[in-house]
Amino acid sequence: MKRCKWLNENNKLYVHYHDNEWGVPNYDDDYMFEFLILESFQAGLSWETILNKRENFRQAFDNFDYKKIASYNEDKINELLQNKGIIRNKLKIKAAINNAKVFIDIQKEYKKFSNYIWSFTNNKVIKNIDDNFKTTSCLSDAISKDLYKRGMKFVGSTIIYSYLQAIGVINDHETTCDFYKK
Repeated sequence: MKRCKWLNENNKLYVHYHDNEWGVPNYDDDYMFEFLILESFQAGLSWETILNKRENFRQAFDNFDYKKIASYNEDKINELLQNKGIIRNKLKIKAAINNAKVFIDIQKEYKKFSNYIWSFTNNKVIKNIDDNFKTTSCLSDAISKDLYKRGMKFVGSTIIYSYLQAIGVINDHETTCDFYKK
């Protein structure tokens, strides 16, 4: 099987993610929020590092339940700051709480967060047409700008580009990868 060249095929979690999640269109708000948190914690780190801690994040952040996360208080923040299984960055933890509140506001406006995200592409997947490595696009710029305007944090264009790849709005599998054609 041919996969993207950047993939560390020695990491089973990474292979599973590449083969089953990355670039696969997703419309589930719970999944979308999970990746919004994970991508925001990635800032300055490798995706593989975050992926390896995914289950720790899941436990620490109540299964990525955005309604619970929106109500986290200082005690919960302090608990998270003591959790060695996650990235213990106070700004990112506070951003996750803030972003949960904004996520809920967007849901109220669009009925689903996925309706909001997919509206930027008229519900179409943006497919890689060459193997030039990208970290931002006009699309990620526009979504990042709108999310900032709505009050989200840690949603710069590079983070949002990675997010769009993770939830399948952008399919950036290399053209030689077997998953490019799916």
